[in-house]
Amino acid sequence: MFENLLNKIREYNTIIIHRHSRPDGDALGSQFGLYCALKHNFPEKTILTVGDINPRLTFIGTLTGANDEDYKDALAIICDVAVSTMVSDDRYKLAKEVYIIDHHTNTTDIEGAITIIDSSRASCADFVAHFLYSYKLEINEKAATALYTGLVTDSGRFQYPGTNSETLLIASKLLGSGAKAQSIFDKLYVETLESKQLKATFTNRMQLTKNNVAYMVNTLDDLAKYNISFNDCSRGMVGVMSGIEGINIWANFTFDAEKGKYVGEFRSRGITIVDIAKKYGGGGHDQACGATLESPDLINLILADFDKRMEEYLNGTHSS
Repeated sequence: MFENLLNKIREYNTIIIHRHSRPDGDALGSQFGLYCALKHNFPEKTILTVGDINPRLTFIGTLTGANDEDYKDALAIICDVAVSTMVSDDRYKLAKEVYIIDHHTNTTDIEGAITIIDSSRASCADFVAHFLYSYKLEINEKAATALYTGLVTDSGRFQYPGTNSETLLIASKLLGSGAKAQSIFDKLYVETLESKQLKATFTNRMQLTKNNVAYMVNTLDDLAKYNISFNDCSRGMVGVMSGIEGINIWANFTFDAEKGKYVGEFRSRGITIVDIAKKYGGGGHDQACGATLESPDLINLILADFDKRMEEYLNGTHSS
C-alpha cells in the first residue's frame, strides 16, 4: 500500500506536508512525525510543512512554511484528512502529485490524489508510524514524540474504538524510538485551575434530550462571556459530557465566527453515529465525528436523529 508512496518520496526533491485545518494532536502529530522522519532519513531533500497553528500544541513542532514556487515539481502529502474543504492551505493543488494518508471513513474529493486510507486505524499518526517501521525508515526522537502524541490523543489514551494490539505495538515501538510518554502527557493534560473551573461551568450548561443525549449550544455571546476561543470551546468542551453513566451520545454545537456557522462535534460510546454526521455534510469516525451546519435550524434536527438513535439502542433495535 505504501510502496508507491515511498518510491515517490525517493523520486522527488521537494516534499510538502499538509493536514487538516484547526489541527488536533493527530493532525499535527502525523504531519510533524512524517516531516521529522523524512528529514532524518533523506537529509538532502527539501521537506516543508504548512498550515494553521494550534497554540496548545506548539511543542510538537514548528511549521517551516512554503512559497508558491516550492510547489513546482513537488510532491504534496496530506495527513489526517481527505476532504478538500478541510485541508489547511489549498496550495497542494499546485503540486505535481498529491498523496493522502488518512484513517477517517470519508472518501476524497481531491481530484487526482492517490489515497492511502485505513479506517480501522486508531489514528493517522500510528498509520504513518506503521509505514515508516514497515519500510525500515528510522524514526528519531522528534518524530517519535510527534507520532506518539498523535496516537494517544486520537485513541483517547488507548480508550477509543480502533485501539487494538497493533496500536499498542506501535506505541511500544515509538517509546523505544525515544518518545517520552510522561513528558507528552504533562504537556497535553496538565491544565490551570481556571481551565478546570471553566470545564465545570460548561458541564453545568449541559442539557439532555428525552433519551439522554447530552448537548450544549454555544453562541458567540457565550464565547465572549466566558472569554473562550472557538477551538477551546468546540473540541475542548465536548469531552466534559463524556464518561457519564446513562449518556451514550453527546454533542457540542459552537458558533464559528470565522465561518459564520455552527460547528457540531459529536461523540458516542458503543453506538455508531457517523452516518448521522454525514447526513448533514460532515463525517469522521463511527463514534467521533462532526459537521459544519449550513443553518442553526439543523441543530434540532440532528438532536432528534441522535435521540432516535439512542431510543433504538435502548430498545435493542440498533447495533453498532
